Amino acid sequence: MRILVTGGAGFIGSHVVDAYLAAGHDVWVLDDLSTGRREHVDPRAQLVVGDILGDLGPVMAAARPRVVSHHAAQKSVPASVEDPRRDAELNVLGLVNVLEAARAAGVTRFILASSGGALAGERLPAREEDPPTVSSPYAVSKLTGEHYLALYARIHGLETLALRYANVYGPRQTPGGEGGVVPIFMANLRARAPSRLYSPPGMPDGATRDWVHVADVARANLLALTAQAGGVFNIGSGREVSTRELYRLIEAAAGREAPLLPAGERPGDLGRSVLDVRRAREQLGWEPAIALEAGLAQTWAWGEKTQG
Repeated sequence: MRILVTGGAGFIGSHVVDAYLAAGHDVWVLDDLSTGRREHVDPRAQLVVGDILGDLGPVMAAARPRVVSHHAAQKSVPASVEDPRRDAELNVLGLVNVLEAARAAGVTRFILASSGGALAGERLPAREEDPPTVSSPYAVSKLTGEHYLALYARIHGLETLALRYANVYGPRQTPGGEGGVVPIFMANLRARAPSRLYSPPGMPDGATRDWVHVADVARANLLALTAQAGGVFNIGSGREVSTRELYRLIEAAAGREAPLLPAGERPGDLGRSVLDVRRAREQLGWEPAIALEAGLAQTWAWGEKTQG
């Protein structure tokens, strides 16, 4: 199967590319390398350096994909609060540009990397059908993207799946660019420097999140290629972990300690988030395989080898 992965040089996208290649698929990657890295792209994949806001006709004509896996996006909640215009430009207009190019090229299936964490509602664990809590421009843009997918499925017959990722961690994630709190905490521990604990009101241990290993996320994308079902699917662990607990687990994986200092509230952050993954289990045949403790130990070991 010929597949185009946008954002395929990034942290998550490059792991998705690896999973597709390992399964024997023909993979093309479109990435502007603003946060992605050329060295993350397996040489068996065809890398095209380009912008999802540009003319995508030539890359579609060259790749002739049957499936588009769309991972190119603005991924930071704080950045979306600081610059909502840029967030909407990339996550809404960029998506529509890719959808239109895919439709014109005869693509039959479109997989969108969405956000379970940002769209979790008040009911926990959050189900796909629950009303989401949109507390940041990033959440608004991701929800809008899901609506566009449903629209293209209805009026153009495009097979669409939106995978709502929980908080993803694992090898290749770095503190800058697409980085999250796991690589930030790990980098600080390597330097034996303190880390900051952001806490919503009334939550002294910090916000809670659902953590899923990037290899599990890549496997979900592989199953999405041939799934008979469409729509929205939560991809997470179903385990709710506070920031303080996560930090202690990382300290245990690293075998060292450093202070975790209170830093107050951060605008746009959701207080609690954990996903119900029963729909993915029942309709995709997917469930998480890597426990958080084992995944953090593996990620620390990767960092020691590549950055230590």
